[in-house]
Amino acid sequence: MIKLGITGGIGSGKSYVSHLLRAKGIEVYDTDSEAKRLTLSHPQIRQELTALLGEGVYQNNILNKPLLANYLFACKENAQRINAIIHPRVYDDFVSWARMKEKAGASMVGMESAILFESGFNRAVDKVLFVYAPLDVRIRRAMERDKSTEEQVRVRMLAQASDEENRRKSDFLLINDGVRPLESQLEQLLQALIQRKPIR
Repeated sequence: MIKLGITGGIGSGKSYVSHLLRAKGIEVYDTDSEAKRLTLSHPQIRQELTALLGEGVYQNNILNKPLLANYLFACKENAQRINAIIHPRVYDDFVSWARMKEKAGASMVGMESAILFESGFNRAVDKVLFVYAPLDVRIRRAMERDKSTEEQVRVRMLAQASDEENRRKSDFLLINDGVRPLESQLEQLLQALIQRKPIR
């Protein structure tokens, strides 16, 4: 079974690529939503977050997001501590999920993550697809989607690794600029993956 990582910056369209894959019958593991689920349900995450932040981090079985965010964004070291608690469990959960899908007969699955390389999730996949869009297009999409200002979007972008760096580390590139048809690019990529041909 082929495990395909899907990454890209804010507003690049990686979630839309995941949507297109699902429409083709390829299941995609969304690390964002699964991390939220695990933060509530995984006993070790709960135990370690409580040890780090106190009992107030969970209230009535609900994550105290303001408390977590205040700690997380206070400094880089705090973010690293939180990530060290959550990311390994997401990684393990994906590995178990993918194994289950393979046993069920899947020939390919995906993993969508904005921080695929930064989190080390790339080690759990066979190939990485980078979804690229020009900066102005990404800013416009993110502003429309999140009802954010341009300044807010740019601040979030600065927190992510550069497009150039992640593009260099990836095996495949999809250009989602609204001009080149995304579906045909994706179809070519999937055919190359199935036939194990190298394409860029």
